[in-house]
Amino acid sequence: MKRTAVVQIPEDQLDRVATSFIKAASGFASQITIARDGHCVNAKSLLGFLSLMRDQGEVALNAEGSDAGEALDALAAILETT
Repeated sequence: MKRTAVVQIPEDQLDRVATSFIKAASGFASQITIARDGHCVNAKSLLGFLSLMRDQGEVALNAEGSDAGEALDALAAILETT
C-alpha cells in the first residue's frame, strides 16, 4: 500500500515529531518505508527519518503487511498534523 503525506514540520519540533513517528511506526508489524527524491529509508529508523524530514514537502509512505492500511493512516496523520 502507498500513501502520500505533505510534511510541514517546523525545525524546532523535528525531534519531537521524529520520536512520535518512530514510536508509532515501531508498533506496527508491517514493513514501512519513507521515500522522497529517489531516497528510501526504513520508517522505523530515527536517522533515516531525520535524513528525509529536514525539508518541507511531499513524501511517499509505503507499507506491506497485515496492518499496512492502519499504519499508513496513523503515520500520515502524525506528519500532517504537525
